[in-house]
Amino acid sequence: MNERKGFSLPGIATLIALLIIGLLLAWWIVTALAVADPVGAVPPILLGVLWLFLLSGFFQVQPNEARVLQLFGRYTGSVRDAGLRWTNPLYSKRTLSLRVRNFDSDKLKVNDADGNPIEIAAVVVWQVVESYEAIFEVEDYESFLKIQTESALRQMTQNYAYDSHDERPSLRSHGEEVNAHLRDQVQERLNKAGLKVIEARISHLAYAPEIAQVMLQRQQANAIVAARERIVEGAVGMAQMALKRLEADGVVELDPERKAAIVANLLVVLCGDRATQPVVNTGTLYNG
Repeated sequence: MNERKGFSLPGIATLIALLIIGLLLAWWIVTALAVADPVGAVPPILLGVLWLFLLSGFFQVQPNEARVLQLFGRYTGSVRDAGLRWTNPLYSKRTLSLRVRNFDSDKLKVNDADGNPIEIAAVVVWQVVESYEAIFEVEDYESFLKIQTESALRQMTQNYAYDSHDERPSLRSHGEEVNAHLRDQVQERLNKAGLKVIEARISHLAYAPEIAQVMLQRQQANAIVAARERIVEGAVGMAQMALKRLEADGVVELDPERKAAIVANLLVVLCGDRATQPVVNTGTLYNG
């Protein structure tokens, strides 16, 4: 069963009508007592009791709120029209918020796709869209949301590595893809509860404490290797440019041995991680 619109009337118009009826009943009772006709006052008194009972049918609906109506345990509909409303006084009314809410999960310790233990947490932005399913299909939709979000987060984490050194998507480098995957996983689990996931994103991501130091050293090593590759690539380009410029300007004639010496010296200067010490060569490259 899906949510359906429950019976209700505009509250202001109904209140005015009941006030008019109440005044008529009061005039009837006063008239009957004025002519000393106690029996004639009984019907308006009984109708007055019914009138008082009808007054209990008024209720208020706040914006982005629903009232779930039940008659002796049977679902009769939901009212979403904001303002003062009136319905059958025998209906029980349960308030349900339709506002957008946040859920911040606990930090979970999960193994990623490479088997490394990591800590991860997520924030889910959600709201109720089906009042019937939220109330009657699950025991407690907020608890259901919490458990299913953590389940989806664990499942999603096992599909990605914390950090990837190839073209594979990872938790660190492909945030948009990972968040979209997480949102879809959570939404799939919450459809039965009448909840809509507006956004889901990772709020905390870190290696577990027992491997954090080792992984930090690994990241530093990878960064050093990547930096060295860039330095060597740039140094080789600069050496090639220097040789071409020397030959083009005719500054000096370079044989293969001199070219090799120049390249070696340039690479030492450009690739070294410490300041170089100049050496003055007073001889030649051949007998120095």
